[in-house]
Amino acid sequence: MMPGAYVAPGVEVGGNVYIGPNAVVLAHAESSPEAMTKLHEGSEVGANATVYPGVTIGVKAKVMPGSVVSRSVPPLAIVEGNPARITGYIETPGRQPTDYLRPDPVSLETHASRVKGVSIHNLRMVSDLRGNLSVGEFEREIPFPPCRYFLVFDVPTAETRGEHAHLHCKQFLVAVKGSVSVVADDGETREEFVLDSPHVGLYLPPMTWGIQYRYSSDAVLLVFASEYYNPKDYVRDYGDFLELVRRRGDGA
Repeated sequence: MMPGAYVAPGVEVGGNVYIGPNAVVLAHAESSPEAMTKLHEGSEVGANATVYPGVTIGVKAKVMPGSVVSRSVPPLAIVEGNPARITGYIETPGRQPTDYLRPDPVSLETHASRVKGVSIHNLRMVSDLRGNLSVGEFEREIPFPPCRYFLVFDVPTAETRGEHAHLHCKQFLVAVKGSVSVVADDGETREEFVLDSPHVGLYLPPMTWGIQYRYSSDAVLLVFASEYYNPKDYVRDYGDFLELVRRRGDGA
């Protein structure tokens, strides 16, 4: 904790937490005294930042200097501004698939990413004076038969979706309109992708921590899923996810 910083009594502070000069971390709201403020392991609160009562700062999350944080911050997120919004994720190289994938009505391309099992797919697109068509065939271009699909749209730009992994479910994401940033994380390596074209798909295998954010105002995200909805298939806590990855790596 640096000079001038104030951390109210009752704030739960994990290991290796950095609190910058003149930062203020408040403990709880009078209206909800049970909602305590938590700074998880490895998180950072920059100089002159303010963390409101009842807010959780996730593992290795970073609050930029001068920010005012009134909502909980996910693990690894970087937040900035007043009110603070997510501007990125630490240790997460970025990539725009459409920078190097080009639509071709005949050939198809699949590119591996840095993240285990995650791949980027260039789907066929046919241009015509009457309009354009993008097509993908299941178990060919899309690497599994779907049991369901869902659409995500009308997401406020400040909001973050996903923030979970699946034990068994595979997913294939396509931005059919607008753009959305997707972070994929295998527990060791992370990468961020900008989906902004209906002829580019992103495959997320099971046990991939997925986050979607930076939705454009007109974004429509189409997701194909290999399994029917099952709440028991979700891993919603990042710490639990990392522990499962470790146990699987150890053969437990």
